[in-house]
Amino acid sequence: MTMRHSGHAARSTGRPRRVAKRPPATPRLIALNKPYNVLTQFTDAQGRQTLKDLLPLRDVYPAGRLDRDSEGLLLLTNDGRLQARIADPRHKLQKTYWVQVEGEPTAEQLDQLRSGPVLNDGPTRPAEVELIAEPDLWPRDPPVRFRKTVPTRWLSISIREGRNRQVRRMTAAVGLPTLRLVRVSIGQWQLDGLQPGEWRDIPLQAATDPRQ
Repeated sequence: MTMRHSGHAARSTGRPRRVAKRPPATPRLIALNKPYNVLTQFTDAQGRQTLKDLLPLRDVYPAGRLDRDSEGLLLLTNDGRLQARIADPRHKLQKTYWVQVEGEPTAEQLDQLRSGPVLNDGPTRPAEVELIAEPDLWPRDPPVRFRKTVPTRWLSISIREGRNRQVRRMTAAVGLPTLRLVRVSIGQWQLDGLQPGEWRDIPLQAATDPRQ
């Protein structure tokens, strides 16, 4: 008597097993100060400036994103597991931004930012928000457009999420449009004086654990 196997069983046994990718022989973690107007990718069909114009390296990939119109710290690595640990929102690495906003923030607006304003994709998590003096930063190219009749202030905003354009959307939600945004830290890793377009290797012992 011939035994017949169900199609489901045949499909399940015919699937190839996923094999975990081996870690690179020489793992690297790179800190880059991404300039304004640079895409966080290595190719662009429209001919816009990308990471390829800044990094003479192969086989490294961004661990997370940074908007084209934002500046500051971007981490790149050739280690897929490390990339996932840094970029995955489940690990909730704290990211800190220096944010120039239009207007004079009130105590109520700052409290709204700290408690987590509601965006169109839901409420945000509580954030650490402080007024800071204007930081000593490189000039942006092109310069920020100001309205002479409206003051601007700088905030330090730390979040543990990674929604699309989240910080800009948070400040807009409380009536403080963002004019300039610079990321200065991701977890334990800092910008530490890198100028726009500059990069450095992070020592391997510092790359073993992305948690704070």
